[in-house]
Amino acid sequence: MAKSFSLAMYPWVYYAHYEEEGKWSETFVEKPHTTPEEEAKLPPEAMQKLLAQRNSFPELPLVNYTTQYGLGVFEGLKAFPQKNGELKLFRPNENAKRMHRSMEGLLMPPFPEKLFVSAVIELIRRNKKLGYAPKYDPTWEKDNFSSGHSIYIRPFTYSEPGIGLGLSYKPWVVIITTPVGAYFEPGTSKAITTDRVRATPKGTGWIKCCSNYVIPILAKKEAEKNGYMEVIFLDAKEGKYVEEGSSCNIFFYLSNGTLVTPDLKDTILPGITRMSAITLARDMGIKVEERLISIEEVLDSAKECFVTGTAAGVTYIESITHGKRTTVFNNGKPGELTTTLQKTLKGIQYGAIPDKFGWMVPIG
Repeated sequence: MAKSFSLAMYPWVYYAHYEEEGKWSETFVEKPHTTPEEEAKLPPEAMQKLLAQRNSFPELPLVNYTTQYGLGVFEGLKAFPQKNGELKLFRPNENAKRMHRSMEGLLMPPFPEKLFVSAVIELIRRNKKLGYAPKYDPTWEKDNFSSGHSIYIRPFTYSEPGIGLGLSYKPWVVIITTPVGAYFEPGTSKAITTDRVRATPKGTGWIKCCSNYVIPILAKKEAEKNGYMEVIFLDAKEGKYVEEGSSCNIFFYLSNGTLVTPDLKDTILPGITRMSAITLARDMGIKVEERLISIEEVLDSAKECFVTGTAAGVTYIESITHGKRTTVFNNGKPGELTTTLQKTLKGIQYGAIPDKFGWMVPIG
């Protein structure tokens, strides 16, 4: 069974290395493997040894600006199995654009968007040819595809050797793929605010860079120890306005029928699922506002709350605790709008609903 972010990497991986004058050299590498059927029968120790070989990259320098200072960016996108046996990518062009912007934000030579998309497609195609791809399961339809499996694609940058403070002028872009299931574990969906600060104005909060995830990891693990699924960050200046979850954007459906999400500033990551949820809601006739929203307004006026992200999809939040105050949304159950958005988004991704927006890209 596919788990969230299992490091069961598929055999084919991709490298691109920046040479000069905008040129990138590309390489596909086939890591050790047998067949998916044979691997499923391996004893745990043998399987771990095989996966360790796939996760070995001796050709890349260990000591560099990425490993020493977190100077790197990454992306996350998925390929979804379809009823007809195909695989389709969800909005890869948007991931390509965001990675391009992120690399520019860290003053790296940006990875070309067309190269990004073509590399992802070819990588998925090569692994599928070896049998490494999930097959569509009709039972996923029963829970609006919450239990659906997919292929998680992780492109990331890796810098040239370095030990002093410096920039990456000749980075690698590496792309790996893994099977993935549901992101949040079944059980509680409670959230709590944190006084930790994820991002500050004029910082790197808008960039999908490695270092941005240290504080969210710490805050989320602290929240989980206290029985919460998610943590919510407030703004750095006043500690008053909602910004993001630990690794996802956040939405509030207010009692006046308006859907509100924090507006994009340089402290908030521009999520692709966020963008898609806004499009879907507006298509349904829902008024959507991107603006400042205080935690007090949320606790006073929200009737539904959900988070969005590549891993999270559309996931409802049953309650938010802020200080000594807790507000429960829709009696702790997924609301009508949240459920409709989740069902529609997943339906498009898995091919159960027509893709009238042209978001899905076939692997071929």
